[in-house]
Amino acid sequence: MRGCNLRCPYCYNTELVEARDAAIFVPIHEILAHLKKRANVLSGFVISGGEPLCQPDLVRRLILEARALGYKIKLDTNGMFPDRLQKLLDDSAARPDYIALDVKTSPARYKELSQAGGNAPQAQEAAASLAFETFSEKIIRSIKIVSSLADDAREFRTVLYPPLVARAEIEEIAALLPADANWYFAKFQNNHCLCAAAENVAPYTDEEEAALVDLARSKISGAELR
Repeated sequence: MRGCNLRCPYCYNTELVEARDAAIFVPIHEILAHLKKRANVLSGFVISGGEPLCQPDLVRRLILEARALGYKIKLDTNGMFPDRLQKLLDDSAARPDYIALDVKTSPARYKELSQAGGNAPQAQEAAASLAFETFSEKIIRSIKIVSSLADDAREFRTVLYPPLVARAEIEEIAALLPADANWYFAKFQNNHCLCAAAENVAPYTDEEEAALVDLARSKISGAELR
């Protein structure tokens, strides 16, 4: 889904985050038509972005329509809308079957991911809502919300971007996650980044990545590189 209220420098979904050219996006009615056509072939429907919860009403509609066709639903979210996330989980008809929560860095560093305004109306509204609660408070609340789910209904994800994720950040994130968390790390790819400067950042070596994942696994046994 188009639009996002964060500006992670390493993000490769530039077209989704900036959402400048509406012509490149698929209308909702076409998505629903495709789901209906493929209902006997596909079994799962993932709602990702961007940040889907910038448009909570649309997320709910998509879930209801897909579920009526028999799909299992997975929602990817950045955790910046804990109230919207909780409302969705409290709605038995629209509750996703699985939540993937991105934990970008330690909570105190989330202010580094802020964006000044945003160019889509959804992003502007989303940015305004962040003024009532700090970024760090929002991600901590979202971690608690997702942690309350069964372990087979949730996962946590972190990109190994060197400027934002090192040993200290991994230890701080680990302290917030449940002991039975499925915590998946992704390699940082320094191409097609949202921030041009991120393309000059050298990714961790295989040895460095392994050391960081081992550190995470010493805290959370379900940590692994994916």
